[in-house]
Amino acid sequence: MQINQPSNQIRLTNVSLVRLKKGKKRFEIACYKNKVLEYRSGIETDLDNVLQIPIVFLSVSKGQTAPTQDLAKAFGAKTSVDDIIQEILKKGEMQVGEKERHAQAERIHNEVVDIVAGKLVDPKSKRVYTAGMIEKALEQLSSQGAQHKQEDQGKGTSGTATPTAEGEEGKGKKKELPTWTGVVTTKSAKSQALEAMKALIAWQPIPVSRARMRLRVTCPSNILKQAVKGTAKKAAQEDGEEGEGEKATGTVKDRILSYIEQVETQDTEGQEWEVVGFVEPGAFKGLGEFIGGETKGRGRVEVLDMAVVHEGD
Repeated sequence: MQINQPSNQIRLTNVSLVRLKKGKKRFEIACYKNKVLEYRSGIETDLDNVLQIPIVFLSVSKGQTAPTQDLAKAFGAKTSVDDIIQEILKKGEMQVGEKERHAQAERIHNEVVDIVAGKLVDPKSKRVYTAGMIEKALEQLSSQGAQHKQEDQGKGTSGTATPTAEGEEGKGKKKELPTWTGVVTTKSAKSQALEAMKALIAWQPIPVSRARMRLRVTCPSNILKQAVKGTAKKAAQEDGEEGEGEKATGTVKDRILSYIEQVETQDTEGQEWEVVGFVEPGAFKGLGEFIGGETKGRGRVEVLDMAVVHEGD
């Protein structure tokens, strides 16, 4: 006996779906696993390596393809199937299985740990921590955050332990401290690494601080002895760290040196003064604003190293 299947039904297995709702219809495309993210990030550019089949579906699981009239109504009669597929790829919601989601979360977790381990150091030795030590510290914060959340839900108040980071005392509401509850797959590793660093610095499960930046500052020597005009702007809270606030008054040179934690070299050649030294990341923006405003664009701040660390045992 012959069984006739509908002509618009196609069966696919082991796929990663991308869905887009448009014109009151939901459209789907079937992609190879892990290829959608590569396409969106620009790593993969060949659609043949991304799509299992270059067809738009109403339901991949049912094998039901999208009728031409539905596509024309939703995307426009003059829009080609290739353009429709690219729009779904770029704007659609990716549906992933549990196994794929776990692999993606693990990959992001490893990236976050690597980024954090490269930017935080022991405040005393200035040496980096191993990825394993950073991972354990983040696990501790994650467990602590979950515990505090349960306590807050039970009590209705935040009776958490006081962290070692500086807080706001006697100024209205208590400043909410950054927390860490683990990675998610909806944010980039870079943004989550920043959140992790803020939480580690605030709670100090291990002694940590941001690795210092190494900068070169150049300035015309004829303005070094000039008095500073007004008060310095409060340094922006760069990368979640407190700025230095108002700097010492005095000459332009005094003010520049007050931003620099440790001077490596200092020299005057011809009409230009140059200093190379180490600066806390939180003071970088304030220094740049001061140089730009006080020298009217004649001075420069050049980053030589974003994060200076000491390697070794």
